[in-house]
Amino acid sequence: MSPYILTILLLTLGLGTTTTFASSHWLLAWMGLEMNTLAILPLMAQHHHPRAVEAATKYFLTQAAAAAMLLFATTTNAWLSGQWETTQLSHPLPSTMITLALALKIGLAPLHAWLPEVLQGLDLTTALVLSTWQKLAPFALLFQIQSAPSTLMIILGLTSALIGGWGGLNQTQLRKMLAYSSIAHLGWMMLVLQFAPSLMMIALSTYLIMTLSTFLIFKHTTSLTINALATSWPKAPVLTALTPLVLLSLGGLPPLTGFGPKWL
Repeated sequence: MSPYILTILLLTLGLGTTTTFASSHWLLAWMGLEMNTLAILPLMAQHHHPRAVEAATKYFLTQAAAAAMLLFATTTNAWLSGQWETTQLSHPLPSTMITLALALKIGLAPLHAWLPEVLQGLDLTTALVLSTWQKLAPFALLFQIQSAPSTLMIILGLTSALIGGWGGLNQTQLRKMLAYSSIAHLGWMMLVLQFAPSLMMIALSTYLIMTLSTFLIFKHTTSLTINALATSWPKAPVLTALTPLVLLSLGGLPPLTGFGPKWL
């Protein structure tokens, strides 16, 4: 890919997330999410491999469905209440639909089936962007929704934590394991968001740092499976020795960094 095109796509990614962060109007927030989606699609399909094209297609269809649901819900909210403000959700129907649309966007269970399949078809760099940066804008909107139905949020959080924990047990592909790890972490964040939003921000920051470290280690050692990771000692002995510590921290084992949000 041309460096100029890559720069434009990365700047659009940043602009889309920043637009959603800064917006208090639902249409502007929706536009930021769409900019994010359209900017990452060429990055996904840049290798011209059937798996990459399949992953990009699945991601596009999923995000398009979530965006359509979000736009319909916000229009319904404006019709019922006359408000386009992101914090003014007075009716339970649009609140529920917006929560489900954002859950589909970030891959919360039971709307998670696309995430492991999409991550498996991507290279590690694009998978890193999808697992970290692409979660920020939807979470910013979830953070702003004050009247989201708490029962639905708790169900989504518990289901994601359970499926994320169980789903990764029988995987040998590292990208699928990290996808299920992402689902579980996001589920716990949804649960915490109901009771302590500031603690959710700490948990999100810790998750981003741990996931970034894990993906960078796998990229440096060119490991895509557990077997490849087990034989990476001659290539990078120090990184291979640090890998179990990073993975245990991602799992939240004390006294490592990942235990911090659980302790608080």
